[in-house]
Amino acid sequence: MERDMKWKLLSSKQLFSETWMNIRIDTCQKPDGTIVTPYYVYDFPEWVTAVAITKEGKIILERQYRHALGITALEIPGGCVDKTDASFEAAIARELLEETGYGFEKFEWLGDTSSNPSTNSNLMHMYLATGGELIQAQQLDAGEDIELLFVSLDEFVQMVKDDRFMQSMHLVAIYKALEKLGRLSVS
Repeated sequence: MERDMKWKLLSSKQLFSETWMNIRIDTCQKPDGTIVTPYYVYDFPEWVTAVAITKEGKIILERQYRHALGITALEIPGGCVDKTDASFEAAIARELLEETGYGFEKFEWLGDTSSNPSTNSNLMHMYLATGGELIQAQQLDAGEDIELLFVSLDEFVQMVKDDRFMQSMHLVAIYKALEKLGRLSVS
């Protein structure tokens, strides 16, 4: 039988609150009675991402500058879930349309992952989107500057092998998509 390790929340205080991030400080009690304080928690919106494949079999990738690391990164599409999104699938469909201009016929849920479950309260919901067709121009947010790249599945697999992707949660989605597509090799 597994031991219950859940902490009891004794108090919580909001330290910072903005649209995309909230920081709170919690005081907790472990099952053995030990008090843990301060414990900082970062509340972000839920995130979605997808390995997106066009009707022609091309993987849609994005290049964009990432200021925190000062790099231009290669990524898969995705973003924050909005309060107006009816579901996580609706959120990734919206993000794909805004960032790439493509609509997709099918979405397969690949699972959820966390960037850091010790401090971050949100999840990344991952999808494989197939049957993509260009239906509009990109509709980027003011802070976005996204260049699209279209690669074959073989090129995509080679890019993964060559460590071309930095974003760890995107890598989880990529590996899960490659597994679903029968292209994941452990060797």
